[in-house]
Amino acid sequence: LTGSMAELDIHRVMAELAERRPIFHSEADFRFALAWRIAEMKAGCGVRLEKPFRHDGGMKSLDLWLTTPGTPIELKYRTRSFRIPHDGEEFALKEHSAHDHGRYDFIADIVRIEHLVSRNGDSTPGFAVFLTNDPAYWTPKSAPANDEAFRLHEGRRLEDRMAWRGHPSKGTTKGRESALCLRNPYDLRWKRYSVLPGKYGEFGYLAVKVE
Repeated sequence: LTGSMAELDIHRVMAELAERRPIFHSEADFRFALAWRIAEMKAGCGVRLEKPFRHDGGMKSLDLWLTTPGTPIELKYRTRSFRIPHDGEEFALKEHSAHDHGRYDFIADIVRIEHLVSRNGDSTPGFAVFLTNDPAYWTPKSAPANDEAFRLHEGRRLEDRMAWRGHPSKGTTKGRESALCLRNPYDLRWKRYSVLPGKYGEFGYLAVKVE
């Protein structure tokens, strides 16, 4: 990651970001901090936030876009309730309890990035990054559930077509009714991001490279 044309090393970026910012107030805070760090590390590369693009007949917003060589990045920051003072700031993380929505939305991010990478017609990969202090996302579960196809636990392979199981409520699937279809398989490998004192003080992340 020494020049503007070098491929983004997302794990190096996350490791260096964790040294400065082991915790974030919100997804917007995470997005801005990550964009700032990439701009510092990747000389000469422009970084755009909330870049609009066309998808499925409508307009969507991409969390980050690196102008050189053209790298799309989508982010998720899903948290358990957690309060801690750190580096002169008071952090009070929200409780994001809808795991089914969190899982579905992250895979939908991968689908969108596949679309963008394919449309660009070059070899530049994109990335979907999921940061959380909620171990329910990385811990395998054997019990069947409506969102079984969308689980993101360590060692899971995402591939082909994924749809809701059984007959979930309309409230569960509202805005998320469609099955999600991936062009490529993705093996999920979680990495530790940071550890702070207290319950839910451990943060882990997924970084899925989409080529």
